[in-house]
This record gives sequence, structure tokens and C-alpha cells, in this order.
Amino acid sequence: GMRKVIAARLTEAKQTVPHFYLRRDINLDALLSFRGELNKQLAARDVKLSINDFIIKACALALQSVPDANAVWAGDRVFNLKPSDVAVAVAIEGGLFTPVLKDAEVKSLSVLSAEMKDLATRAKDRKLAPHEYQGGSFAISNLGMFGIDNFDAVINPPHGAILAVGAGKKKAIVGPDGDLMVATVMSVTLSVDHRVIDGALGALLLNAIVDNLENPMGMLA
Repeated sequence: GMRKVIAARLTEAKQTVPHFYLRRDINLDALLSFRGELNKQLAARDVKLSINDFIIKACALALQSVPDANAVWAGDRVFNLKPSDVAVAVAIEGGLFTPVLKDAEVKSLSVLSAEMKDLATRAKDRKLAPHEYQGGSFAISNLGMFGIDNFDAVINPPHGAILAVGAGKKKAIVGPDGDLMVATVMSVTLSVDHRVIDGALGALLLNAIVDNLENPMGMLA
């Protein structure tokens, strides 16, 4: 059944995809306060944005600003994609689905949020159509809600990369003026298919994702 399919896909991915890993810590303070303000405004419309909604948007915009990284491995060559079709791993009983948010770069946070909720609910009920979980160039796997600090995710072929997201935790950091301060910090790891994206390009992509999350107002501009 489902486990068999997942096992075959993951085995193929680990055996055939030359993974490498890039890591960054993200200061979430600006995002948490911005999200709080936005959710106050959106409460009347019964919308509540999650951190994950912002991560989806940040990745979608980063794929547009680093277009060479918006690509898949097409058997024997790199194939570049135009829209940011971002897959998000959803744990379900006995396995997982990765529904794809199509054209995520042009959708508002509230639209992405509603779409994600709908896809996740239907994934758990096994009501997704194949076209809803196929395609895309990039995936997000968030285990933060399970208290995981950081991890390395397995790429979902033919995707060029997957972002593994850990939990936000309060940490002492050195502020811009050299003072010690406490911030909520989240660890992310970008697993990259080296056939599609080399080290420098992967670093550009991850840095763009981090910049978007640390300067969240820019994502609405």
C-alpha cells in the first residue's frame, strides 16, 4: 500500500539523488510580531495565519528571486520552472502526502493559508486528486510542532530542493550592537540535489528564504 510506495520513492531518492545540505538559523522575532499584528486585522475575516504560511510565501518568492534554483531533474538534464509551485509535506495516518500550492508567489498569505488548510484536511481524509500532489520544484517539511530542533529532509524527486524546518526556540544571541539579547530562533536545513543546484546557488536560495522571513513586511510589497 502507501508505505510500499513511500519506501520505494525514498529509497530511490537516497540512492540516486546526490544530496548536500545547507543550514541557517532564522531570527523569528520580527515575523512573530508582524504575524500577531496581521492576525489581529484578519480576525474579523476569520483568518489566522500560521508561521508555515509565511514559510511557504518566503520560499515561493525566493524561487522567483533566484530563478536558476527553481528547477527539477528531468532524467538527464535540468529543467527550469517559471511559477513557484511549492509542495508541503502533510503527515497522515500511515504515511504522508505532499500537496502542491501552485503559483504560490502570486497568492496572498490569506489565500495560501486557506488553500493549505483545505489541502491538509483533504490529505488526511485521503481525498486529494493526483494533480494536487504531483509537480512542483521545491518542498517544505516542518517538524517544528513536534519540538524537533533541526533535521535533514529527503528530497522528493524530481524536486531540486526541500527545506526542513525545526521549532522556534528562545536563545541568547548577539544583537546588531554587540549586546546579548534573547530571540526566538528557528533552525532550517536546505537539502539540495547537486545535479540541479550547486553550492553557491543553493546558498543564494537559502539566504533569500531567510531574508524574506527576517524581513516579513517585504513579502507583502
